[in-house]
Amino acid sequence: MRHLNRRSLISGMGAAAALAAVSGPALARSRKPFFVRHAQPIGLQLGSLGTVSARDIEATFARLAQIGYRELELTSLLGMQPKQIGEAAARAGLSICSLHLPLIAMGGPTALNMMSEPTRIADAMAAIGAKWAVAPILLIPANFRPTPGEGMEAAIARTIAAAGEDIWKQTAEILNAKGEALRKVGIGVAYHNHNMDFAPIGKTTGWDILWRETQTDLVKYELDIGWVELAGIDPVRFLDRSRGRIKMLHVRDMSSSQPRGYRVAMGSPIVGQGRLDWMRILPAAYRAGARHFLVEQEPSAAVPGIEAAQRAYEFLSTLYA
Repeated sequence: MRHLNRRSLISGMGAAAALAAVSGPALARSRKPFFVRHAQPIGLQLGSLGTVSARDIEATFARLAQIGYRELELTSLLGMQPKQIGEAAARAGLSICSLHLPLIAMGGPTALNMMSEPTRIADAMAAIGAKWAVAPILLIPANFRPTPGEGMEAAIARTIAAAGEDIWKQTAEILNAKGEALRKVGIGVAYHNHNMDFAPIGKTTGWDILWRETQTDLVKYELDIGWVELAGIDPVRFLDRSRGRIKMLHVRDMSSSQPRGYRVAMGSPIVGQGRLDWMRILPAAYRAGARHFLVEQEPSAAVPGIEAAQRAYEFLSTLYA
């Protein structure tokens, strides 16, 4: 094949096409990965690792930092004092952005939840360095009881469906109250969704009720985009119409074999090995206002949690979205 220089290439195939062919790879090389370009750390919800105890927290945090993670979300205080967790994170060079706090008093009088005194919550959050208290699920009805042989996910779905619109309105009322109380002590309140939030309730959904009845200045959202997709909703379109109140994104993938619907089915593949289109989703989430991107996954038992976290990080850190 004869050598083609730049001029002959342009004359032979058309200027526009030739310039694209010549400059395309160079332009691709000049671009930066999504998280580098936006100066955003890649975060991890600690629950993705399974059980983490006080005994191994130092080693766990050090390993996550070695992988490249810089931000964490806690689903609990791990049976530790908040100061212990905050100091361990600082030693590893990690920051903690948020803590999940259920909307019901549970775990005994000393346990921390969204119903605790605002000053207690503020003190704990200050000790770990977090600014967001996140309700991980709606208010579970007081009459919640699994029937014999019924799984937890099925029992929750049945109880919430029976409660109708009222339980979502009660959830919105509590979120507004907690948002107002915690704003006074410097803490933001957010709500984390599941796919069942989008199940029809008459002519509306639980999500629509929360979005409509929570006050925009008091309640923000931690959007689990995997659950959005599982509900059969296009993630990018959803993000584009939800701009302004999305502060955190749970980066959760879904298996190609997982049927869409409203049944909560725990278990998700390593991020990047599922069906979600992260090239479209991450920019849309950034446009919507997300500034904390937190990997959340429940990989198979065949892959240790820390290894799964590393694979997710390697995928996300090199994504040119």
